[in-house]
Amino acid sequence: MLSSASTIMSIIDGPKGSAEGSSRSSGAGDHPQPSPALSRYESQKRRDWNTFGQYLKNQRPPVSLSQCTCNHVLEFLRYLDQFGKTKVHLHGCVFFGQPDPPAPCTCPLRQAWGSLDALIGRLRAAYEENGGSPENNPFGNGAIRVYLREVKECQAKARGIPYKKKKKKRLNPIKGINHHDQHQTNLKHST
Repeated sequence: MLSSASTIMSIIDGPKGSAEGSSRSSGAGDHPQPSPALSRYESQKRRDWNTFGQYLKNQRPPVSLSQCTCNHVLEFLRYLDQFGKTKVHLHGCVFFGQPDPPAPCTCPLRQAWGSLDALIGRLRAAYEENGGSPENNPFGNGAIRVYLREVKECQAKARGIPYKKKKKKRLNPIKGINHHDQHQTNLKHST
C-alpha cells in the first residue's frame, strides 16, 4: 500500500543515524545556507507524518487530512502490524504467557505496544503542528487510547510480561507532603 517497506521500517524502528539537516537557498541564489539540524525526535516525527500522509493518499478513494478520522488511524496501526518484530503468542500456543519460550512457534509478529504508543504521540503532535485543531485531532481520540490499552494488555498476557501501573505519590492536601513521607515522619516521632 505504501511506496516502500524501508519507509515503514523507519517509522517503526526509529532513526538509526544522527539528526538530519537540509540546505535552503538564501533567496538571493548566491550561497546556500544550512538549516538547523533536526533532533532525532523531530526527524522521526516528520517521517511519521509524511508516511501517514502517503498512507491516506493510497487509500481508495484517497482520504484528505481534513477527512481523516480515528478509524483511519486505527486502520493504519493495524496495517503496520505486518511489519512488526514482536512475537505475540496466540491463546492456543503452548508458549502463551511465557516470557522466554524455549522453542520457536508460528505465532504472528506484531508491532510492540511501546512502538505504537510512541508513534501515536509523534503523530498527535505533528497533526497540530501542521494546522490541525487539538479538538479534532484523530490521534488524540479516545478510541485510539482504548486500542493502545487493549494492545498493551493483550501483549502483556501473551508474552508473560506484566505491565504494572506505577503508583502515584498522593500529596496530603493539608500539609503538602506525600503519604509515604508523612508515614516516615510519624514513625520518627513515635520512637
